[in-house]
Amino acid sequence: MPVHPEIKKILDFIPKLDPKPKIIPEEHRKMFDAPVLPVEQRVQVYSVEERTIATTEADIPVRIYTPNEADSYPILMYFHGGAFMSGNLESHDEVVRPICMESGYKVISVGYRLAPEHPFPAALVDSYNVTKWATEHKDELKWDGKNLAVAGDSSGGNLVAAVSLMTRDKKEFTITKQVLLYPSLDLDFSEFRYPSLVENGKGYFVESDQLAEINSFYLLGNVDTDNPLVSPIREENLENLPAALVITAEYDPFRDEGELFAENLKNCGVAVEVKRYDGATHGFLGKFTHLDEYKDVYKRTADFLKS
Repeated sequence: MPVHPEIKKILDFIPKLDPKPKIIPEEHRKMFDAPVLPVEQRVQVYSVEERTIATTEADIPVRIYTPNEADSYPILMYFHGGAFMSGNLESHDEVVRPICMESGYKVISVGYRLAPEHPFPAALVDSYNVTKWATEHKDELKWDGKNLAVAGDSSGGNLVAAVSLMTRDKKEFTITKQVLLYPSLDLDFSEFRYPSLVENGKGYFVESDQLAEINSFYLLGNVDTDNPLVSPIREENLENLPAALVITAEYDPFRDEGELFAENLKNCGVAVEVKRYDGATHGFLGKFTHLDEYKDVYKRTADFLKS
Protein backbone atom coordinates (compact mmCIF):
# COMPACT_ATOMS: atom_id res chain seq x y z
CA MET A 1 0.00 0.00 0.00
CA PRO A 2 1.15 3.63 -0.36
CA VAL A 3 2.72 5.46 2.56
CA HIS A 4 -0.01 6.31 5.05
CA PRO A 5 -1.38 9.77 4.14
CA GLU A 6 -0.78 11.15 7.65
CA ILE A 7 2.86 10.01 7.48
CA LYS A 8 3.19 11.44 3.97
CA LYS A 9 2.15 14.86 5.25
CA ILE A 10 5.18 14.87 7.54
CA LEU A 11 7.50 13.50 4.84
CA ASP A 12 6.38 16.23 2.43
CA PHE A 13 7.10 18.87 5.07
CA ILE A 14 10.74 17.80 5.54
CA PRO A 15 13.07 19.93 3.37
CA LYS A 16 14.96 18.04 0.67
CA LEU A 17 18.66 18.85 1.10
CA ASP A 18 21.24 17.85 -1.48
CA PRO A 19 23.96 17.22 -0.55
CA LYS A 20 23.04 15.97 2.88
CA PRO A 21 24.67 17.89 5.74
CA LYS A 22 27.37 16.23 7.80
CA ILE A 23 26.02 14.34 10.80
CA ILE A 24 26.84 16.12 14.08
CA PRO A 25 25.89 14.00 17.12
CA GLU A 26 24.91 16.98 19.28
CA GLU A 27 22.57 18.31 16.58
CA HIS A 28 21.17 14.86 15.90
CA ARG A 29 20.33 14.54 19.60
CA LYS A 30 18.50 17.87 19.71
CA MET A 31 16.26 16.75 16.86
CA PHE A 32 15.81 13.13 17.93
CA ASP A 33 15.45 13.34 21.68
CA ALA A 34 12.35 15.52 21.92
CA PRO A 35 9.25 13.42 22.71
CA VAL A 36 6.12 14.07 20.70
CA LEU A 37 3.52 14.24 23.47
CA PRO A 38 3.55 16.28 26.69
CA VAL A 39 3.56 14.14 29.84
CA GLU A 40 -0.11 14.71 30.66
CA GLN A 41 -1.13 13.30 27.27
CA ARG A 42 0.92 10.11 27.55
CA VAL A 43 -0.42 6.79 28.82
CA GLN A 44 -0.68 6.96 32.60
CA VAL A 45 1.30 4.38 34.58
CA TYR A 46 0.79 3.25 38.19
CA SER A 47 4.30 4.43 39.14
CA VAL A 48 7.49 5.66 37.50
CA GLU A 49 10.79 5.65 39.36
CA GLU A 50 14.13 7.19 38.36
CA ARG A 51 17.19 5.23 39.46
CA THR A 52 20.91 5.10 38.78
CA ILE A 53 22.43 1.63 38.60
CA ALA A 54 26.09 1.26 39.53
CA THR A 55 27.77 -1.29 37.27
CA THR A 56 31.40 -2.30 36.87
CA GLU A 57 31.69 -0.04 33.82
CA ALA A 58 29.57 3.02 34.60
CA ASP A 59 26.61 4.42 36.51
CA ILE A 60 23.58 3.90 34.26
CA PRO A 61 20.33 5.85 34.62
CA VAL A 62 17.15 3.79 34.37
CA ARG A 63 13.45 4.52 34.52
CA ILE A 64 11.32 1.81 36.14
CA TYR A 65 7.64 1.61 35.14
CA THR A 66 5.23 -0.38 37.31
CA PRO A 67 1.79 -1.17 35.83
CA ASN A 68 -0.14 -1.88 39.05
CA GLU A 69 0.13 -2.94 42.65
CA ALA A 70 1.06 -6.62 42.79
CA ASP A 71 3.11 -9.13 44.76
CA SER A 72 5.34 -9.91 41.77
CA TYR A 73 5.91 -8.92 38.16
CA PRO A 74 7.41 -10.21 34.94
CA ILE A 75 10.21 -7.84 33.90
CA LEU A 76 10.95 -6.28 30.52
CA MET A 77 14.21 -4.45 29.81
CA TYR A 78 13.80 -1.71 27.18
CA PHE A 79 16.71 -0.46 25.03
CA HIS A 80 15.87 2.73 23.16
CA GLY A 81 16.75 3.51 19.55
CA GLY A 82 18.71 6.47 18.18
CA ALA A 83 21.58 5.04 16.11
CA PHE A 84 23.59 4.43 19.30
CA MET A 85 24.30 8.18 19.57
CA SER A 86 20.86 9.64 20.38
CA GLY A 87 17.83 8.80 22.43
CA ASN A 88 17.39 8.64 26.17
CA LEU A 89 14.88 7.71 28.84
CA GLU A 90 12.65 10.67 28.03
CA SER A 91 12.65 10.33 24.24
CA HIS A 92 11.10 6.85 24.49
CA ASP A 93 8.89 7.41 27.52
CA GLU A 94 5.76 7.55 25.38
CA VAL A 95 6.66 4.20 23.77
CA VAL A 96 7.49 2.39 27.01
CA ARG A 97 4.38 3.48 28.92
CA PRO A 98 1.79 1.67 26.74
CA ILE A 99 3.96 -1.45 26.56
CA CYS A 100 4.04 -1.51 30.35
CA MET A 101 0.30 -1.01 30.80
CA GLU A 102 -0.81 -3.34 28.01
CA SER A 103 1.52 -6.18 29.03
CA GLY A 104 1.45 -5.97 32.83
CA TYR A 105 5.25 -6.22 32.83
CA LYS A 106 7.38 -4.02 35.05
CA VAL A 107 9.56 -2.25 32.48
CA ILE A 108 13.10 -1.02 33.09
CA SER A 109 14.16 1.48 30.43
CA VAL A 110 17.96 1.67 30.17
CA GLY A 111 19.86 4.92 29.55
CA TYR A 112 23.00 3.27 28.22
CA ARG A 113 26.08 5.31 27.31
CA LEU A 114 26.06 6.88 23.84
CA ALA A 115 28.54 7.12 20.99
CA PRO A 116 30.80 8.75 19.95
CA GLU A 117 31.81 9.52 23.53
CA HIS A 118 31.30 5.84 24.32
CA PRO A 119 31.58 3.68 21.16
CA PHE A 120 31.05 -0.08 20.86
CA PRO A 121 30.80 -2.06 23.07
CA ALA A 122 29.64 0.49 25.69
CA ALA A 123 25.91 0.42 24.83
CA LEU A 124 25.90 -3.38 24.69
CA VAL A 125 27.86 -3.80 27.93
CA ASP A 126 25.57 -1.36 29.74
CA SER A 127 22.42 -3.06 28.45
CA TYR A 128 23.70 -6.48 29.50
CA ASN A 129 24.94 -5.29 32.89
CA VAL A 130 21.67 -3.58 33.83
CA THR A 131 19.74 -6.68 32.76
CA LYS A 132 22.00 -8.77 34.97
CA TRP A 133 21.48 -6.28 37.81
CA ALA A 134 17.73 -6.76 37.52
CA THR A 135 18.09 -10.52 37.98
CA GLU A 136 20.26 -9.96 41.05
CA HIS A 137 17.67 -7.69 42.70
CA LYS A 138 14.70 -10.03 42.50
CA ASP A 139 13.20 -9.15 45.88
CA GLU A 140 13.68 -5.40 45.51
CA LEU A 141 12.00 -5.37 42.08
CA LYS A 142 9.40 -8.01 43.01
CA TRP A 143 10.44 -9.96 39.94
CA ASP A 144 8.54 -13.20 39.52
CA GLY A 145 11.82 -14.99 38.84
CA LYS A 146 10.48 -16.56 35.63
CA ASN A 147 9.71 -14.01 32.96
CA LEU A 148 12.56 -11.77 31.80
CA ALA A 149 12.10 -10.17 28.38
CA VAL A 150 14.11 -7.64 26.37
CA ALA A 151 12.73 -5.16 23.84
CA GLY A 152 14.04 -2.29 21.76
CA ASP A 153 13.54 -0.26 18.61
CA SER A 154 15.97 0.37 15.73
CA SER A 155 19.50 0.35 17.23
CA GLY A 156 17.81 -0.78 20.44
CA GLY A 157 16.61 -3.81 18.48
CA ASN A 158 20.25 -4.48 17.63
CA LEU A 159 21.02 -4.42 21.36
CA VAL A 160 18.11 -6.79 22.05
CA ALA A 161 19.54 -9.36 19.65
CA ALA A 162 23.11 -8.89 20.89
CA VAL A 163 22.15 -9.07 24.57
CA SER A 164 20.17 -12.24 23.83
CA LEU A 165 23.24 -13.78 22.19
CA MET A 166 25.50 -12.74 25.10
CA THR A 167 23.04 -14.12 27.63
CA ARG A 168 22.77 -17.46 25.88
CA ASP A 169 26.55 -17.84 25.69
CA LYS A 170 27.49 -16.47 29.14
CA LYS A 171 24.75 -18.44 30.94
CA GLU A 172 24.55 -16.04 33.90
CA PHE A 173 20.77 -15.70 33.62
CA THR A 174 18.00 -16.54 31.15
CA ILE A 175 15.97 -14.29 28.85
CA THR A 176 12.57 -15.70 28.01
CA LYS A 177 11.43 -13.40 25.17
CA GLN A 178 12.81 -10.76 22.83
CA VAL A 179 10.94 -8.01 20.97
CA LEU A 180 12.70 -6.37 18.03
CA LEU A 181 10.95 -3.26 16.74
CA TYR A 182 12.12 -2.33 13.21
CA PRO A 183 15.65 -3.44 14.21
CA SER A 184 18.96 -2.47 12.61
CA LEU A 185 20.83 -5.78 12.58
CA ASP A 186 23.60 -5.37 9.99
CA LEU A 187 25.99 -2.45 10.50
CA ASP A 188 28.09 -3.12 7.39
CA PHE A 189 26.93 -0.55 4.84
CA SER A 190 29.79 -1.04 2.38
CA GLU A 191 27.14 -2.43 0.04
CA PHE A 192 23.36 -2.53 0.13
CA ARG A 193 22.64 -6.25 0.44
CA TYR A 194 18.95 -5.85 1.24
CA PRO A 195 16.47 -4.61 -1.37
CA SER A 196 14.71 -2.41 1.19
CA LEU A 197 17.89 -0.35 1.61
CA VAL A 198 17.47 0.63 -2.05
CA GLU A 199 13.66 0.70 -2.33
CA ASN A 200 13.21 2.73 0.86
CA GLY A 201 16.58 4.42 0.95
CA LYS A 202 15.47 7.96 0.22
CA GLY A 203 12.57 10.07 1.42
CA TYR A 204 11.34 7.93 4.34
CA PHE A 205 12.97 9.59 7.37
CA VAL A 206 16.03 7.30 7.33
CA GLU A 207 18.36 7.84 4.35
CA SER A 208 20.37 4.77 3.37
CA ASP A 209 23.28 6.79 2.01
CA GLN A 210 23.80 8.31 5.48
CA LEU A 211 23.77 5.07 7.44
CA ALA A 212 27.50 4.40 7.18
CA GLU A 213 28.28 7.87 8.57
CA ILE A 214 25.64 7.61 11.28
CA ASN A 215 26.91 4.25 12.52
CA SER A 216 30.57 5.26 12.24
CA PHE A 217 30.26 7.01 15.62
CA TYR A 218 29.41 3.67 17.26
CA LEU A 219 32.04 1.78 15.28
CA LEU A 220 35.07 3.89 16.18
CA GLY A 221 38.36 2.01 16.20
CA ASN A 222 37.89 -0.27 13.18
CA VAL A 223 35.24 -2.45 14.78
CA ASP A 224 34.61 -5.67 12.85
CA THR A 225 31.07 -5.45 11.49
CA ASP A 226 31.08 -9.24 10.98
CA ASN A 227 31.09 -9.64 14.77
CA PRO A 228 27.60 -10.92 15.66
CA LEU A 229 27.55 -8.64 18.70
CA VAL A 230 27.86 -5.73 16.24
CA SER A 231 25.73 -7.19 13.44
CA PRO A 232 23.58 -9.93 15.00
CA ILE A 233 22.36 -11.03 11.57
CA ARG A 234 25.87 -12.47 11.02
CA GLU A 235 25.38 -15.06 13.77
CA GLU A 236 24.96 -18.47 12.15
CA ASN A 237 23.99 -20.39 15.28
CA LEU A 238 20.71 -18.94 16.55
CA GLU A 239 19.65 -22.02 18.48
CA ASN A 240 18.44 -21.76 22.07
CA LEU A 241 17.58 -18.08 21.81
CA PRO A 242 14.43 -16.57 23.34
CA ALA A 243 11.17 -16.62 21.43
CA ALA A 244 11.01 -13.48 19.28
CA LEU A 245 8.53 -10.93 18.02
CA VAL A 246 9.89 -8.97 15.06
CA ILE A 247 8.02 -5.84 13.97
CA THR A 248 8.91 -4.24 10.62
CA ALA A 249 7.62 -1.32 8.56
CA GLU A 250 6.91 -1.46 4.82
CA TYR A 251 8.81 1.74 3.97
CA ASP A 252 11.81 1.15 6.25
CA PRO A 253 15.33 0.63 4.86
CA PHE A 254 15.85 -1.95 7.65
CA ARG A 255 12.72 -3.94 6.76
CA ASP A 256 14.42 -6.82 4.96
CA GLU A 257 17.18 -7.48 7.46
CA GLY A 258 14.61 -7.65 10.26
CA GLU A 259 12.51 -10.14 8.34
CA LEU A 260 15.57 -12.16 7.29
CA PHE A 261 16.71 -12.36 10.91
CA ALA A 262 13.26 -13.63 11.86
CA GLU A 263 13.51 -16.29 9.15
CA ASN A 264 16.99 -17.29 10.37
CA LEU A 265 15.67 -17.65 13.91
CA LYS A 266 12.83 -19.88 12.66
CA ASN A 267 15.28 -22.05 10.75
CA CYS A 268 17.21 -22.59 13.98
CA GLY A 269 14.11 -23.73 15.84
CA VAL A 270 13.24 -20.49 17.63
CA ALA A 271 9.57 -19.59 17.99
CA VAL A 272 9.04 -16.37 16.04
CA GLU A 273 6.19 -14.00 15.26
CA VAL A 274 6.64 -11.45 12.47
CA LYS A 275 4.42 -8.52 11.66
CA ARG A 276 5.02 -5.98 8.89
CA TYR A 277 3.03 -2.75 9.20
CA ASP A 278 2.07 -1.66 5.71
CA GLY A 279 2.25 2.02 4.85
CA ALA A 280 4.50 2.67 7.86
CA THR A 281 8.03 4.06 7.99
CA HIS A 282 10.93 3.57 10.37
CA GLY A 283 10.24 5.08 13.77
CA PHE A 284 6.45 4.92 13.59
CA LEU A 285 6.08 3.96 17.27
CA GLY A 286 5.04 6.89 19.39
CA LYS A 287 4.81 9.25 16.44
CA PHE A 288 2.05 7.46 14.50
CA THR A 289 0.59 4.84 16.83
CA HIS A 290 -2.47 7.04 17.31
CA LEU A 291 -3.50 6.03 13.77
CA ASP A 292 -5.97 3.17 13.45
CA GLU A 293 -3.63 1.12 11.26
CA TYR A 294 -0.84 1.08 13.85
CA LYS A 295 -2.46 1.47 17.27
CA ASP A 296 -2.55 -2.30 17.82
CA VAL A 297 1.26 -2.59 17.90
CA TYR A 298 1.33 -2.27 21.68
CA LYS A 299 -1.41 -4.85 22.18
CA ARG A 300 0.38 -7.17 19.75
CA THR A 301 3.57 -6.75 21.76
CA ALA A 302 1.68 -7.33 25.00
CA ASP A 303 -0.07 -10.44 23.69
CA PHE A 304 3.30 -11.88 22.68
CA LEU A 305 4.84 -11.10 26.06
CA LYS A 306 1.87 -12.64 27.92
CA SER A 307 1.52 -15.71 25.68
